[in-house]
Amino acid sequence: MTYDSKHLGRSTLTIHAGSEIDPTTGAVAPPIYQTSTFAFASCEQGAARFAGQEDGFIYTRMGNPTTARLEAAVAALEGGAGALATSSGMSALCTVLVALLGQGDHVVGSSSVYGPSRVVIERDFSRFGVTSTFVETADLAAVKAAVRPETRLVLVETPANPTMAITDLAAVAAIAHANGATLLVDNTFASPALQRPIEWGADVVMHSMTKFINGHSDIVAGMVVSATEAMHRRIRPVHAYLGACMDPHQAWLTLRGLRTLAMRVRTSQAGALTVAPWLEQHPKVEWVRYPGLPSHPQYELGHRQMDGPGSLISFELRGGLEAGVRMLNHVKLMTLAVSLGGVESLIQHPASMTHAAMPRPDRLAAGISDGLVRLSVGCEDVEDVIADLSQALDQA
Repeated sequence: MTYDSKHLGRSTLTIHAGSEIDPTTGAVAPPIYQTSTFAFASCEQGAARFAGQEDGFIYTRMGNPTTARLEAAVAALEGGAGALATSSGMSALCTVLVALLGQGDHVVGSSSVYGPSRVVIERDFSRFGVTSTFVETADLAAVKAAVRPETRLVLVETPANPTMAITDLAAVAAIAHANGATLLVDNTFASPALQRPIEWGADVVMHSMTKFINGHSDIVAGMVVSATEAMHRRIRPVHAYLGACMDPHQAWLTLRGLRTLAMRVRTSQAGALTVAPWLEQHPKVEWVRYPGLPSHPQYELGHRQMDGPGSLISFELRGGLEAGVRMLNHVKLMTLAVSLGGVESLIQHPASMTHAAMPRPDRLAAGISDGLVRLSVGCEDVEDVIADLSQALDQA
């Protein structure tokens, strides 16, 4: 890297991190190294690389030049010491869980974390002797009460999916570290364009890069970023042994999407800042949760912790579930689909879709009501998004 990345603006860093000119051809865009294995100059070199005595590529499951560029870029954006690209957001989470947890360990997690994240801990890791407690991590007293001597990991998603609750990262980091636990933060909703949890004390940050980092709804990908080299070295072997690696072409597409992250986030956020107050004033809307609204319970915290409120909005209609279903069935411009962070506006019903696997009592306790609707505002002209919401609400 021929520039000092620490002194670049956020948008500039998004464009240039991991973008070194190819030394062989001078190519500006990174090459796609679509290869499974890499030749050694000698048997001694191969042995040295396997022994960790020499840097270099061995096998794409263990590292690839295209993937390495993406890892370097996201690590720079998050302020981490190292990053590992994975095949999906869930493989990123499972890599961290396998690396950091053992039999008898305990996890404290955000109650409204992404549904499959909670299910895999409660249903699958419990089979291996890992216990868990899920609480509203925006409530620091609840976090303190949930922590046990055997707690080894605190998992926080902020803003939370889909309640939009915001957790005080510095405070939760202090609670976790006082107990000798690791703080893992799912930063998917904010992305490093708006929030960098390592700056607030997080030990590990994960992403579903399917969402904002790629931003085009055409790949599935994940990332694990470690705050320290020691943590990176702890997680990296598990990443390789689990086979959670990313395909080089998938990495190239994600890196291509990353370059426009700052621009896309600004555009979609500007739209959400218009849509959210419009929804809040609509006579058919019961409530709206958006970090950019003064009515948000953690509005001041979000203003301090994030560089902007983002583009995710949760709301519920006065008619509850039935009204919400009628509205969702009548959208025309917006896409009725799960996921978020794409250039197109996406709208979905968490109770029957992304969080359907959660038992209903747990879901309700986490604030995910039957009628909650989640909207990811895209990059369309905001007037068109509002017009579509208006006509769909007319049907509700």
